[in-house]
Amino acid sequence: MSSSQMKELRQKEAKELELDLANMKKELFDMRFQSTTEKLANPARISHIRKSIARIRTLLREQEIAAAKQAAGAES
Repeated sequence: MSSSQMKELRQKEAKELELDLANMKKELFDMRFQSTTEKLANPARISHIRKSIARIRTLLREQEIAAAKQAAGAES
């Protein structure tokens, strides 16, 4: 994933990221199923999807931390 794609992900709202995450998890499940039945055309795609899922989870966590810091700063 290039830096421009990461910038696009960072600009998305949390709801959009969660929707993307759900879609990628479903795609990963489907690809694993195809892998076991030996009908998978591109096995390298599994690795790519796993990394994309990790990136999205990281961005969601960053947003959670930022929101917590803002809430703590507003209370002080």
